[in-house]
Amino acid sequence: MTSIECLAYIVNEIHSTVFATVDKHGNPITCTIDIMDYDEKGLYFLTARGKSFYDRLKNHSLIAFTGMKGQDTLSSIAVSVQGKVQEIGSDRLVSLFEKNSYMSEIYPTVESRNALTVFQIYEGTGEWFDLSKKPIERFSFSIGSCEENIHGYFVNEQCINCKLCYSKCPQKCIDYSTTPVQIIQKNCLHCGNCYEVCPVRAIEKR
Repeated sequence: MTSIECLAYIVNEIHSTVFATVDKHGNPITCTIDIMDYDEKGLYFLTARGKSFYDRLKNHSLIAFTGMKGQDTLSSIAVSVQGKVQEIGSDRLVSLFEKNSYMSEIYPTVESRNALTVFQIYEGTGEWFDLSKKPIERFSFSIGSCEENIHGYFVNEQCINCKLCYSKCPQKCIDYSTTPVQIIQKNCLHCGNCYEVCPVRAIEKR
């Protein structure tokens, strides 16, 4: 999937996310926030200026959220995003209410919406994690000018192809047909079993 397709999935399929910010003391606080729109420039949500959530966003522009869709763990897709937000005011407010009509039940009059303001997640990285597939599937994506995060476990030239890593891998996502063996990144759980059992320390954590 492309980055824009991931953003569309967040808005249209997940929508309600668990959003993490920090308070003035640096303590983490979570709340549920609906991600209401997207475009090639990022994701959009709104809040009221009187809320403590608004204060936290203004005091510390780094945020993170996770959303999940599925009936249970093994049918779920989880998407996580970490990034930067900026307040863009009321310019998009009418559009967000048109696309999210349920908001009119919460703020029914134009006057009641005067306290609302829109934020944009304009830069960040994300990860898609699909437990409904076997083996699992994961990949990274980016928002704005950020580059995708490359992290996980990688095999270096010290590998002796002993296959011990494969025997311990719960997803069997290690290709031992070549030396060094290759970890299939899109199917890796990042559990670290291979890293712990490698007898020659050929597996690196990045």
